[in-house]
This record gives sequence, C-alpha cells and structure tokens, in this order.
Amino acid sequence: MAKIIDGKKIAQEIRAEVAAEVSDLVKNGVRPHLSVVLVGENPASQVYVRMKAKACEEAGMSSETLTFPDSMSQDDLLDVLQGLNANHDVHGILVQLPLPSQIDENAIIPAVLPEKDVDGFHPVNVGKLASGLLDGFVPATPAGVVELLMRSGYPPQGRHVVIVGRSNLVGKPLGSLLLRKGERGNATVTFCHSRTRTLGEITKLADILVAAVGRPETITKNMVKPWVVVIDVGTNRVDDASKKRGYRLVGDVDFEGVSTVAGAITPVPGGVGPMTITMLLKNTLQAYKQQMMKE
Repeated sequence: MAKIIDGKKIAQEIRAEVAAEVSDLVKNGVRPHLSVVLVGENPASQVYVRMKAKACEEAGMSSETLTFPDSMSQDDLLDVLQGLNANHDVHGILVQLPLPSQIDENAIIPAVLPEKDVDGFHPVNVGKLASGLLDGFVPATPAGVVELLMRSGYPPQGRHVVIVGRSNLVGKPLGSLLLRKGERGNATVTFCHSRTRTLGEITKLADILVAAVGRPETITKNMVKPWVVVIDVGTNRVDDASKKRGYRLVGDVDFEGVSTVAGAITPVPGGVGPMTITMLLKNTLQAYKQQMMKE
C-alpha cells in the first residue's frame, strides 16, 4: 500500500514558518497586506475567499475582501485595481476567478501590477517563470506540488515527471518549475492531455505522475508502474446518495486502485488542496519583502 503524502501536515509546517517570519518582520513596521477582489456570489468563490482571509489572519498578515455585485462592469473593476495598485499599504492583490461573463479575464489579469500579482498570472510573472528567473511569482498550486515533493522526500531532480494536464493554472507552470536548474527542478518532463492517444502507455513511464486533468478518477491502477509517486491535483464532486450532502470529493486518480501499486500518493481531500492557500501566503510575504526593500 502506498505511503500517504499528508498535505495538511506539510501545509501546517509551512504556515508556521511563514507566521514566524511575519512576526519577526513586523515588530517595527507594517504587516503584509493582501487585498482580495470578489465579484458576484459564486458559492465556491465565497468559501475560498473566507479561507484565504482566515489563513492571512492566522499568519499575522492583514487582509481585506472587496465584494462587488455580479453586475459590475469591466471598467469599474479596472478602476478598483488601479486604486489597489497605487496603494502602498497593499502588498498583494488577488482577483478571485471565475468572473461574470461581461468581464474579460484576459483584460483583468494584466491590470494587476506584476509585483503585487500574488496569483502569478500576470504575463510578466508567467514569462519570468518560463525563463527561469527567480524573482517573479509562481501560481500557488504548482508551487505547492513542488513543495509536497521536496518535503515528503521525493525531489524531482533526475526523475521523469509526467504531467496529465496543460492548463495555464497548473500544468504549464508546473512543467516550467520542474525544468528549472537545481534540486527543486532538473526533472525530465512529459506533458499529456485530452488529445494524447496513448495516455496509459506514457503514464506508465513516470517516476512522478501529476494528475491535473479535471476529470474524476481518470488515472487507474493499470496506468501506473510500481512505486511511482502520484500527486493528485483534481477535486471533483461525484454523486453519492450515502453521503449526507449527496456527493463526495474525489481526485483525478482512482485512489483505491492506484494506491495498491504506487509508492506514495496524495489523498483527495487533504493532499494538494491545503497547499494552495499556504503558497499564496508565501507569495504575499515575498511581495511584502520585495516592496519594502524598494522603499
């Protein structure tokens, strides 16, 4: 049976480290501050935003959530972001996605200053990551995957990592991270996706397999080799009448089957999920330090 990679435990360790550093930094100064912009009443987004605010508070950071109705115009949102960009007391800005249909995300993402873009989505930060530069911001989920590997004793250096998924949020930035020079990178990276014809043959070649395809239990036990390390990024709802809420959460990996073959695996929930907000805290702390050095 595979070893369970405990994302909750690792996330708690990192949050304690962040809180300790924040405590040291703000004894005589301003606290790191994150501004979160929420447009509309998407229930999942509301939950995520509350979790982010709570995590900031526990880490000794300050935060605010700016909420606006579904009817907000794109120009009005751009005006809000311009104000946050100009506010020296705001170190990190996060626009909660998805946005209502009348607002073009491609117009909003570049409107956040790169040095305050703690989501790591701005084209400047995407370019820095792809170029191997270290002073930009990395999207939180891919950063969390690398942190899980390092802290659980599975450094990617020299290993073949197969990533199933090519999104701009997870797959592509994770590949760039793993290709960087150094012990946290230096991997051989293969991308697979929905149009890959021989998916099962390629996933069997992986020393580390990352599933980020967004479809429940896509990766099955016959698609992995013995002792592979499996990182499951997916969070999917499937109907389950036996549960009080009528559904259960599953990943992109058939956990029950794959865990009988793999050497190590992340559960869902409790694997990659807790790492995402944790790495957002690290990005906010990084933004704070970089901006304070300029002042």
